[in-house]
Amino acid sequence: MILEAGEGMSSEHQTSRRDFLKGRAALHAMEDVADGVLPEPVSPLQVPRPTGSFLVQVTRRAMATDFQVFVNGKRHPRGPDAAMKALDQIEQIEAQLTVYREHSDLIRINRRAGREPVVVETRLFALLEHAQRLYGQTEGAFDITSGPLSKVWGFFRRKSRFPDPEALEQALSRVGGKWIELDPQQQTIRFLKPDLEINLNAMGKGYALDRCSEDLAEAGVRDYLMHGGKSSVLARGTRSEAAEPSAGWSVALRHPLRPQRRLAEIRIRDRAIGTSGSTTQFLHHRGQRYGHVLDPRTGWPAQGVLSATAIAPLAAEADALSTAFYVMGLEATREFCRQHPEISALLTCPGPRRGSMELHPINLDDADWQRCEAEREG
Repeated sequence: MILEAGEGMSSEHQTSRRDFLKGRAALHAMEDVADGVLPEPVSPLQVPRPTGSFLVQVTRRAMATDFQVFVNGKRHPRGPDAAMKALDQIEQIEAQLTVYREHSDLIRINRRAGREPVVVETRLFALLEHAQRLYGQTEGAFDITSGPLSKVWGFFRRKSRFPDPEALEQALSRVGGKWIELDPQQQTIRFLKPDLEINLNAMGKGYALDRCSEDLAEAGVRDYLMHGGKSSVLARGTRSEAAEPSAGWSVALRHPLRPQRRLAEIRIRDRAIGTSGSTTQFLHHRGQRYGHVLDPRTGWPAQGVLSATAIAPLAAEADALSTAFYVMGLEATREFCRQHPEISALLTCPGPRRGSMELHPINLDDADWQRCEAEREG
């Protein structure tokens, strides 16, 4: 990794490791990726850079995306090294959670849990427990067993196709979190249906961010923003030593219909954001558009929401809930957030006129978000 000397950082901080590290005087806007509607750190052209601030960017490629940490190198001189060390663990997390490698923990579970209880590593077991709690709280809208549906629609390998009704019905019969049995005492998982399988893709990037955040906290780094592919963002503290303690970080949400535009800005501190949408992964069949976010209760693509953004204390939870909110729709999301006041949401839904849309903030204070000027009359 190369640490380039820049404004606010002397050449004595230069170092190297196997990946690269870049010092930058500001946090640049990030590019879109496959999920379409993505949050991104706000450009300094839109948010004035506080005097003397200096952000160091650390990047690691994993989980088919770029993980990045932005830390104030002036406030935390050891922050860049701590960020590099924190990101080192993502490869191990990916090797544990992936369903694309033969020897991952999830593949081992999927092969054996239908026949016998399988002992699960402690942190992974806690993640499975969290996933199952969300399955219950969202009444099945978030379900880690929904992989067969993604496969039958062709979204699993990004080769979409309209499924045969019989194949879809067969895939749906293999879906249901109620068939997962977790034993906290023995720390085991067992499938009550032999052909069940689990997939943690909807929580994996957020979980990796949460683990990295723990390492940064242990290293004494309090002020940073990190993301995994720009659809999962976690922020702690403030961006600059000159900022108000409550200022936090500004994150921009892209327009679901016009991705080149920014729809809204959200201010977060010590929270995480996850965003789900089907702007780029979809198929057309007989004049109907079908997005890749599937309702695990019906087997069909979710309808009625253009993008769903969830804000939660943990990134894994924000990721999972953004998917669930997209499936649940506006009213069910409102009810969920009423019962869980620590969770916020911002949903974009079709408006009354053709091509129009409406923004629905839920549990979001006016001071914590604003619609971008270009879209106020949209």
